[in-house]
Amino acid sequence: MPAPTARLQPTEAPENTAIPVSTEQEDELILDVQDAANLTDPSAAAPPQDDDSEMVVDEEGRPRFAPGKDIDPIRRAETRKIPIPPNRMSALKSNWTKHCKLQVRMNVKEKRVELRSSKFTQSNDSLQMGADFVSAFAMGFDIDDAIALLRLDSLYIQSFDIKDVRQTLGPDALGRAIGRIAGKDGKTKFAIENATKTRIVLAGSRVHILGAFENIGMARESIVSLVLGSQPGKVYNNLRIIAGRMKERF
Repeated sequence: MPAPTARLQPTEAPENTAIPVSTEQEDELILDVQDAANLTDPSAAAPPQDDDSEMVVDEEGRPRFAPGKDIDPIRRAETRKIPIPPNRMSALKSNWTKHCKLQVRMNVKEKRVELRSSKFTQSNDSLQMGADFVSAFAMGFDIDDAIALLRLDSLYIQSFDIKDVRQTLGPDALGRAIGRIAGKDGKTKFAIENATKTRIVLAGSRVHILGAFENIGMARESIVSLVLGSQPGKVYNNLRIIAGRMKERF
């Protein structure tokens, strides 16, 4: 037995013995090493991003976004209901036309036309244009004048009551005012229409004017002058001046 104060001899390490590793374990180790490399590499772990999600900054530090993509909007079906006077029902049936790719139904019981947009409707304004077209025909305008509302965006319809111009009109005075506006065989009405390039419809005490905004104002002024008692000759002279100004303008 060695003395307790003697130097200790280093113990010899056991020789490394080769441990046999199966091929399955080798494959698993290789796969584990590859997975660990993917986890450590952030570029490989992150999913691919589209160019649209990246934000580009210019030299002044302002962001530049990618242009938006055209997406078909989801359109909701809308409806319009236009009442038809009894005296225009037969004319509407004989001049039935289809425009604007709308769904149209004639409700004979309630005497009205019902319009509804569909998936084939191309514009959001088509429903309102169709309603204006049916309303113009119901007021008494010709079918060609009503179709002009669909083709031209600068045409409008303005309506007013003769009683609003002169509230003290009695039954006889109202008939005379309507006769002054129409003239003999409609001569005065045609003169106003030709001078102001408008269309006028007299429906009882209601007056409907179709045309451009400025032209409607000139036609309304001439009609109001006749209702208030101006002489037709004076109104004709004003219409000649208006017609000359319009020719110079165009």
